[in-house]
Amino acid sequence: MRNMRSTNFTSSASQEATSRYANILLDYWFKRSFGSESGKRLMILTLREILPEADISDITYGNKEHPNPFPDSHGVIFDIECTSNDGSRFIVEVQLARQAWFMERALFYSSFAIQEQVLRGQDSYGFMPVYFIALMDFELHPGSDGRFVYRHNLLDIKTGELMTDRISYTFLELPKVRSITDGSSNLEKLCYALHNMTVLKNRPPEMAAEIFELLFSSAEIAKFAPEEKIKYENDMTTERDIRNQIAYGREEGRAEGKAEGKAEERRLIMEKLKKKGFSDAEVAELLS
Repeated sequence: MRNMRSTNFTSSASQEATSRYANILLDYWFKRSFGSESGKRLMILTLREILPEADISDITYGNKEHPNPFPDSHGVIFDIECTSNDGSRFIVEVQLARQAWFMERALFYSSFAIQEQVLRGQDSYGFMPVYFIALMDFELHPGSDGRFVYRHNLLDIKTGELMTDRISYTFLELPKVRSITDGSSNLEKLCYALHNMTVLKNRPPEMAAEIFELLFSSAEIAKFAPEEKIKYENDMTTERDIRNQIAYGREEGRAEGKAEGKAEERRLIMEKLKKKGFSDAEVAELLS
Protein backbone atom coordinates (compact mmCIF):
# COMPACT_ATOMS: atom_id res chain seq x y z
CA MET A 1 0.00 0.00 0.00
CA ARG A 2 1.46 3.35 -1.04
CA ASN A 3 2.06 6.13 1.47
CA MET A 4 -0.55 8.86 1.42
CA ARG A 5 -0.07 12.52 2.19
CA SER A 6 -2.29 13.81 4.95
CA THR A 7 -3.34 17.36 5.79
CA ASN A 8 -4.70 18.30 9.18
CA PHE A 9 -5.04 21.75 10.79
CA THR A 10 -6.82 23.40 13.68
CA SER A 11 -7.94 27.02 13.61
CA SER A 12 -7.78 29.92 16.05
CA ALA A 13 -8.85 33.55 16.10
CA SER A 14 -5.22 34.77 15.92
CA GLN A 15 -4.57 32.65 12.85
CA GLU A 16 -7.67 34.03 11.15
CA ALA A 17 -6.41 37.57 11.70
CA THR A 18 -3.21 36.89 9.72
CA SER A 19 -4.65 34.48 7.18
CA ARG A 20 -3.70 34.29 3.53
CA TYR A 21 -7.22 33.17 2.65
CA ALA A 22 -10.54 34.73 3.60
CA ASN A 23 -13.34 33.06 5.50
CA ILE A 24 -15.64 32.67 2.51
CA LEU A 25 -18.39 31.18 4.65
CA LEU A 26 -19.26 34.72 5.74
CA ASP A 27 -22.34 36.01 3.94
CA TYR A 28 -20.96 38.49 1.38
CA TRP A 29 -17.83 36.44 0.70
CA PHE A 30 -19.70 33.21 0.11
CA LYS A 31 -21.93 34.95 -2.42
CA ARG A 32 -18.87 36.57 -4.01
CA SER A 33 -17.14 33.21 -4.49
CA PHE A 34 -20.14 31.07 -5.43
CA GLY A 35 -23.09 33.32 -6.23
CA SER A 36 -21.76 35.70 -8.89
CA GLU A 37 -21.17 35.27 -12.61
CA SER A 38 -17.42 35.11 -11.97
CA GLY A 39 -18.07 32.24 -9.54
CA LYS A 40 -20.42 30.30 -11.80
CA ARG A 41 -17.88 27.63 -12.75
CA LEU A 42 -17.00 27.06 -9.09
CA MET A 43 -20.69 26.77 -8.22
CA ILE A 44 -21.30 24.25 -11.01
CA LEU A 45 -18.35 22.09 -9.92
CA THR A 46 -19.49 22.28 -6.30
CA LEU A 47 -23.03 21.20 -7.14
CA ARG A 48 -21.66 18.30 -9.18
CA GLU A 49 -19.66 17.09 -6.18
CA ILE A 50 -22.59 17.42 -3.77
CA LEU A 51 -25.23 16.04 -6.16
CA PRO A 52 -23.48 13.76 -8.66
CA GLU A 53 -26.85 12.38 -9.75
CA ALA A 54 -27.92 15.78 -11.10
CA ASP A 55 -26.95 16.48 -14.71
CA ILE A 56 -25.56 20.02 -14.39
CA SER A 57 -23.78 21.62 -17.34
CA ASP A 58 -24.85 25.22 -16.74
CA ILE A 59 -26.71 27.33 -14.19
CA THR A 60 -28.58 30.63 -14.09
CA TYR A 61 -28.66 32.61 -10.87
CA GLY A 62 -32.08 33.63 -9.58
CA ASN A 63 -33.40 36.38 -7.35
CA LYS A 64 -32.42 35.57 -3.75
CA GLU A 65 -35.30 37.58 -2.25
CA HIS A 66 -38.67 35.87 -2.24
CA PRO A 67 -41.73 37.69 -0.89
CA ASN A 68 -44.52 35.52 0.42
CA PRO A 69 -47.52 35.55 -1.96
CA PHE A 70 -49.87 35.49 1.01
CA PRO A 71 -50.57 38.83 2.75
CA ASP A 72 -48.85 39.53 6.08
CA SER A 73 -46.71 36.38 5.75
CA HIS A 74 -42.96 36.03 6.12
CA GLY A 75 -40.80 35.98 2.97
CA VAL A 76 -37.24 34.64 2.70
CA ILE A 77 -33.79 35.62 1.44
CA PHE A 78 -31.67 32.74 0.16
CA ASP A 79 -27.89 32.80 0.26
CA ILE A 80 -27.78 31.47 -3.29
CA GLU A 81 -30.47 30.22 -5.64
CA CYS A 82 -29.80 28.95 -9.12
CA THR A 83 -31.46 26.94 -11.87
CA SER A 84 -29.64 24.30 -13.91
CA ASN A 85 -29.85 23.68 -17.63
CA ASP A 86 -32.72 21.19 -17.18
CA GLY A 87 -34.78 23.54 -14.97
CA SER A 88 -33.91 22.01 -11.60
CA ARG A 89 -33.73 24.52 -8.75
CA PHE A 90 -30.93 24.67 -6.17
CA ILE A 91 -31.04 26.54 -2.86
CA VAL A 92 -27.65 26.78 -1.13
CA GLU A 93 -27.50 28.01 2.46
CA VAL A 94 -24.57 28.50 4.83
CA GLN A 95 -25.16 28.10 8.55
CA LEU A 96 -22.28 29.10 10.83
CA ALA A 97 -23.75 28.04 14.18
CA ARG A 98 -26.51 25.94 15.63
CA GLN A 99 -29.96 27.47 15.30
CA ALA A 100 -33.34 26.41 16.61
CA TRP A 101 -35.72 25.03 13.97
CA PHE A 102 -33.04 24.86 11.28
CA MET A 103 -34.51 21.72 9.67
CA GLU A 104 -37.95 23.31 9.66
CA ARG A 105 -36.45 26.42 8.10
CA ALA A 106 -35.07 24.22 5.30
CA LEU A 107 -38.58 22.94 4.64
CA PHE A 108 -39.98 26.48 4.66
CA TYR A 109 -37.32 27.77 2.26
CA SER A 110 -37.77 24.93 -0.20
CA SER A 111 -41.52 25.55 -0.32
CA PHE A 112 -40.88 28.89 -2.04
CA ALA A 113 -38.97 27.25 -4.88
CA ILE A 114 -41.91 24.87 -5.34
CA GLN A 115 -44.83 27.27 -5.08
CA GLU A 116 -43.25 29.85 -7.37
CA GLN A 117 -43.11 27.30 -10.17
CA VAL A 118 -46.78 26.45 -9.74
CA LEU A 119 -47.88 30.07 -9.27
CA ARG A 120 -46.34 31.08 -12.59
CA GLY A 121 -49.28 29.73 -14.54
CA GLN A 122 -48.56 26.02 -14.70
CA ASP A 123 -51.71 23.99 -15.15
CA SER A 124 -50.36 21.02 -13.18
CA TYR A 125 -48.14 20.20 -10.22
CA GLY A 126 -45.35 18.81 -12.39
CA PHE A 127 -42.76 21.24 -11.08
CA MET A 128 -39.04 20.73 -11.63
CA PRO A 129 -36.92 19.20 -8.85
CA VAL A 130 -35.87 21.38 -5.93
CA TYR A 131 -32.61 20.65 -4.09
CA PHE A 132 -31.91 22.28 -0.72
CA ILE A 133 -28.23 22.23 0.27
CA ALA A 134 -26.90 23.37 3.64
CA LEU A 135 -23.22 23.91 4.39
CA MET A 136 -23.02 23.81 8.18
CA ASP A 137 -19.91 24.95 10.01
CA PHE A 138 -20.86 22.95 13.10
CA GLU A 139 -21.76 19.38 14.00
CA LEU A 140 -25.49 18.80 13.97
CA HIS A 141 -24.98 15.10 14.80
CA PRO A 142 -21.88 14.94 17.04
CA GLY A 143 -20.26 11.57 17.51
CA SER A 144 -21.97 9.90 14.55
CA ASP A 145 -18.93 7.87 13.36
CA GLY A 146 -17.54 10.73 11.30
CA ARG A 147 -20.43 10.81 8.89
CA PHE A 148 -20.56 14.30 7.39
CA VAL A 149 -23.23 14.07 4.66
CA TYR A 150 -26.91 13.67 5.47
CA ARG A 151 -29.44 13.30 2.67
CA HIS A 152 -33.19 13.39 3.10
CA ASN A 153 -36.07 12.57 0.76
CA LEU A 154 -39.77 11.91 1.17
CA LEU A 155 -40.06 8.14 1.61
CA ASP A 156 -42.59 5.55 2.66
CA ILE A 157 -41.72 4.76 6.27
CA LYS A 158 -42.32 1.02 5.94
CA THR A 159 -40.98 0.19 2.48
CA GLY A 160 -38.51 3.01 1.88
CA GLU A 161 -40.16 3.66 -1.46
CA LEU A 162 -39.57 7.16 -2.77
CA MET A 163 -42.73 9.29 -2.71
CA THR A 164 -41.33 11.86 -5.15
CA ASP A 165 -37.97 12.80 -6.62
CA ARG A 166 -38.95 16.48 -6.84
CA ILE A 167 -37.63 17.55 -3.43
CA SER A 168 -34.47 16.59 -1.56
CA TYR A 169 -32.30 17.95 1.23
CA THR A 170 -28.54 17.62 1.68
CA PHE A 171 -26.77 18.73 4.87
CA LEU A 172 -22.98 18.86 5.01
CA GLU A 173 -21.31 19.09 8.44
CA LEU A 174 -18.00 20.70 7.50
CA PRO A 175 -16.07 20.19 10.79
CA LYS A 176 -16.60 16.42 10.60
CA VAL A 177 -13.85 16.20 7.94
CA ARG A 178 -10.88 16.58 10.26
CA SER A 179 -8.13 15.56 7.84
CA ILE A 180 -7.67 14.61 4.20
CA THR A 181 -5.38 12.37 2.15
CA ASP A 182 -4.79 11.77 -1.55
CA GLY A 183 -7.53 9.17 -1.33
CA SER A 184 -10.17 11.50 0.09
CA SER A 185 -13.09 12.37 -2.17
CA ASN A 186 -13.35 15.85 -3.67
CA LEU A 187 -16.40 16.41 -1.47
CA GLU A 188 -14.40 15.60 1.66
CA LYS A 189 -11.64 17.92 0.49
CA LEU A 190 -14.16 20.68 -0.24
CA CYS A 191 -15.68 20.47 3.23
CA TYR A 192 -12.22 20.45 4.79
CA ALA A 193 -11.11 23.48 2.77
CA LEU A 194 -14.22 25.53 3.57
CA HIS A 195 -13.90 24.85 7.30
CA ASN A 196 -10.13 25.44 7.49
CA MET A 197 -9.60 28.08 4.79
CA THR A 198 -8.36 30.78 7.15
CA VAL A 199 -5.55 28.62 8.61
CA LEU A 200 -4.24 27.14 5.37
CA LYS A 201 -0.99 28.77 4.24
CA ASN A 202 -1.14 27.26 0.76
CA ARG A 203 -3.43 25.08 -1.29
CA PRO A 204 -2.72 21.53 -0.06
CA PRO A 205 -1.13 19.22 -2.67
CA GLU A 206 -4.12 16.88 -2.31
CA MET A 207 -6.31 19.64 -3.80
CA ALA A 208 -5.05 19.77 -7.37
CA ALA A 209 -8.43 19.60 -9.14
CA GLU A 210 -9.97 22.60 -10.92
CA ILE A 211 -12.59 23.11 -8.22
CA PHE A 212 -9.88 23.82 -5.64
CA GLU A 213 -7.86 26.04 -7.95
CA LEU A 214 -10.97 28.22 -8.36
CA LEU A 215 -11.89 28.01 -4.66
CA PHE A 216 -8.51 29.12 -3.34
CA SER A 217 -8.14 31.80 -5.99
CA SER A 218 -11.48 33.32 -4.98
CA ALA A 219 -10.47 33.30 -1.30
CA GLU A 220 -6.96 34.75 -1.61
CA ILE A 221 -7.01 38.10 0.19
CA ALA A 222 -4.06 39.46 -1.80
CA LYS A 223 -6.25 39.30 -4.92
CA PHE A 224 -9.03 41.41 -3.38
CA ALA A 225 -9.53 44.97 -4.62
CA PRO A 226 -8.48 47.60 -2.02
CA GLU A 227 -12.08 48.33 -1.06
CA GLU A 228 -12.74 44.60 -0.67
CA LYS A 229 -9.82 44.24 1.72
CA ILE A 230 -11.27 47.02 3.87
CA LYS A 231 -14.71 45.42 3.78
CA TYR A 232 -13.29 42.02 4.72
CA GLU A 233 -11.45 43.45 7.72
CA ASN A 234 -14.66 45.17 8.83
CA ASP A 235 -16.66 41.99 8.34
CA MET A 236 -14.17 39.95 10.34
CA THR A 237 -14.29 42.51 13.13
CA THR A 238 -18.09 42.36 13.11
CA GLU A 239 -18.04 38.56 13.14
CA ARG A 240 -15.64 38.44 16.09
CA ASP A 241 -17.70 41.04 17.93
CA ILE A 242 -20.85 38.98 17.39
CA ARG A 243 -19.08 35.91 18.81
CA ASN A 244 -18.11 37.94 21.86
CA GLN A 245 -21.63 39.34 22.22
CA ILE A 246 -23.08 35.84 22.07
CA ALA A 247 -20.63 34.67 24.73
CA TYR A 248 -21.54 37.69 26.86
CA GLY A 249 -25.24 37.01 26.43
CA ARG A 250 -24.72 33.42 27.56
CA GLU A 251 -22.86 34.62 30.64
CA GLU A 252 -25.73 37.01 31.35
CA GLY A 253 -28.08 34.07 30.94
CA ARG A 254 -26.30 32.12 33.62
CA ALA A 255 -26.29 35.14 35.94
CA GLU A 256 -29.80 36.46 35.37
CA GLY A 257 -31.80 33.50 34.17
CA LYS A 258 -32.12 31.75 30.83
CA ALA A 259 -34.91 33.84 29.28
CA GLU A 260 -33.40 37.18 30.27
CA GLY A 261 -29.97 36.13 29.04
CA LYS A 262 -31.25 35.15 25.60
CA ALA A 263 -33.11 38.43 25.28
CA GLU A 264 -29.95 40.35 26.21
CA GLU A 265 -27.90 38.32 23.73
CA ARG A 266 -30.33 39.12 20.92
CA ARG A 267 -30.52 42.82 21.81
CA LEU A 268 -26.75 43.24 21.84
CA ILE A 269 -26.32 41.46 18.52
CA MET A 270 -29.05 43.56 16.90
CA GLU A 271 -27.43 46.72 18.19
CA LYS A 272 -24.02 45.72 16.86
CA LEU A 273 -25.33 44.77 13.42
CA LYS A 274 -27.26 48.03 13.04
CA LYS A 275 -24.18 50.04 13.99
CA LYS A 276 -22.33 48.23 11.21
CA GLY A 277 -24.93 49.39 8.67
CA PHE A 278 -27.18 46.35 8.39
CA SER A 279 -30.81 47.18 7.61
CA ASP A 280 -33.70 46.05 9.82
CA ALA A 281 -34.61 43.43 7.21
CA GLU A 282 -31.03 42.10 7.08
CA VAL A 283 -30.85 41.95 10.89
CA ALA A 284 -34.16 40.10 11.03
CA GLU A 285 -32.90 37.58 8.45
CA LEU A 286 -29.60 37.02 10.25
CA LEU A 287 -31.34 36.42 13.57
CA SER A 288 -34.29 34.43 12.21
